Amino acid sequence: MIDLHLHSTCSDGSETPERVVELAVAAGCTAMALTDHDGLGGIARARERADILGIGFVPGCEVSCAFSPGTMHVLAYFTESGEGPLQSELELLREERTKRNELLLQRLKDLGLPVTSDEVEAAAGSSVIGRPHFASVLVANGAATSIQDAFERLLAKGTPGYVPKARIGVTDFIAVAARSRAVAVLAHPLTLGLDAASLDRVLEELAAAGLAGMECYYGRYSPEQRAGLVEVARRHDVVATGGSDFHGSFKPDLVVGTGTGDLDVPDSALEELLARKPH
Repeated sequence: MIDLHLHSTCSDGSETPERVVELAVAAGCTAMALTDHDGLGGIARARERADILGIGFVPGCEVSCAFSPGTMHVLAYFTESGEGPLQSELELLREERTKRNELLLQRLKDLGLPVTSDEVEAAAGSSVIGRPHFASVLVANGAATSIQDAFERLLAKGTPGYVPKARIGVTDFIAVAARSRAVAVLAHPLTLGLDAASLDRVLEELAAAGLAGMECYYGRYSPEQRAGLVEVARRHDVVATGGSDFHGSFKPDLVVGTGTGDLDVPDSALEELLARKPH
């Protein structure tokens, strides 16, 4: 069993990179990937802990890409710190995230909601701030009953507090990843809200652009949904991969390794991804 979709305090998770590795080991994973949003800040720390504990480690990240009518999340695996096309793109995305956070804070204040920059920074515990940290403050101050409630009423697209951020096109991101010897994987595809025929068409286009895989084994998907997605992935010759999308207390129903309880991503998915890695 492996888990190739995990978040830490270096983006919008509640656990440190080291603790995420420890949880993967405790769950019985043979390998895990740290996939924080827009950055690689936790990779070195997670890898060091993984080496000590003897679990396979994959450096990764997750990026929100432009897609109509919504947003497409894409995971990149085998990403390393240092210089390169992907690393430069991530730096630009982090700069845009900072600008969006400033606008979001002002928007929430304009709505009369109890939130300050100090509170959000304290909730994040690091320099990487995301909407879950705003949601956490809103919950703590009584403006929302839960993280989910804060998103549904105030922070998600179409709500009063939503502020968009700059996004890279998905085909551009696939190309940037390849130039940095990384592989791109479509994350939680059912959140795109597409019917079966439309998802099939989109995957065909992305596969032609160099997409390496699709997250078929996702933490919140039913066995039937996973099986259907595996079939689609095989039809378009992309790797059927997966992970829990663990965020700790920000997504309390998702556990490292097993998702909501029955997730079991096969080790072979990582072997297949490695075979797609650009040389």
